[in-house]
Amino acid sequence: MFQSDKEIKEFLDFKYKLFNNQSYIETDPIQIPHKYNSINDIEISAFIASQLAWGNRKAIIKSATKLLNKMGDSPCEWLLDAKDEDYDVFDDFVYRTFNSSDIKYFIFQLSDIVQNHSSLGNYFKLLYEKSNSDVKSMLQLFRDSFMNNASEKTARHMGSISKGSAAKRLNMFLRWMVRNDNLGVDFGIWDFISPKELFIPLDVHSGRVARKLGLLKRNANDWKSVDLLTSKLKTFDPDDPVKYDFALFGLGVFERF
Repeated sequence: MFQSDKEIKEFLDFKYKLFNNQSYIETDPIQIPHKYNSINDIEISAFIASQLAWGNRKAIIKSATKLLNKMGDSPCEWLLDAKDEDYDVFDDFVYRTFNSSDIKYFIFQLSDIVQNHSSLGNYFKLLYEKSNSDVKSMLQLFRDSFMNNASEKTARHMGSISKGSAAKRLNMFLRWMVRNDNLGVDFGIWDFISPKELFIPLDVHSGRVARKLGLLKRNANDWKSVDLLTSKLKTFDPDDPVKYDFALFGLGVFERF
C-alpha cells in the first residue's frame, strides 16, 4: 500500500487536514463543549462528554446533552451551587453501563473540584505540577484522586493506566483542552501542557487503521500500544503527534479504511 514512512506521513497529513474542520464538530461529541462560551463551562462539559464517549456517537451526544441540560445554562455554576437534593435530577439518567449512582458520583467529584480549586483546569494544573510535569503520571494521579471514594462498579468507568488501560477518554479530553491549531475544533485553552506531551486517544477505530498502516504491531488497545503508537507518530510530527487522531479516527469511522 505504502512504500515508506514518508508516504504514510503524507497520507496522514492529508487526512488530518481533511477531517480537522468545522464539519467534524457536527458529528462528534466535541460539539457539546462548543455550545458554551466560558472556559469553566467548556472544561466541565468537555469532561462529561468525553467520559460518556463510547459506543454510537449519536447516542453519546444525545446522552451528554440530556445530562448537561439538567444542569442549566452553566454547568460550572450548577456545580458551585449544588446541594444534596439537587442531585435528584439525575435519578433517571442511564447510558450504557452508567446508571444514576455512577453519574452522581462523577458530578459530585466535579463539584468538589470546582468548589475547592475554582475550575477543572486549575486542578489539572496542580496535578501536573505534582507529577513533575509528566502527563502520564498526571493522568494516573487524576484517576486515583477522582475515584478515591468510588464503588468498584463506578471505578470501572475510568481506566487506570497503572493497570494497563489505554485511558482513551482521558486522552481525548486532554486533546480537546490542549491542542490549538487555530482550526476551530480543539480548544487549546490549557497552555500549561504542550501538545507534544499528549498521548493518542487509542480506540478500536484508530487502532485498526494504525495496524493496517503498519504503525502499530500489537493487537491490544492498551497503554503499551498507546505509548508505542504515540512514539511512532512523533516521528511524523514531534511537536503535535496527536493531531493524527483526526486522520486515524476519520479513516476508521468515515472511510471504513
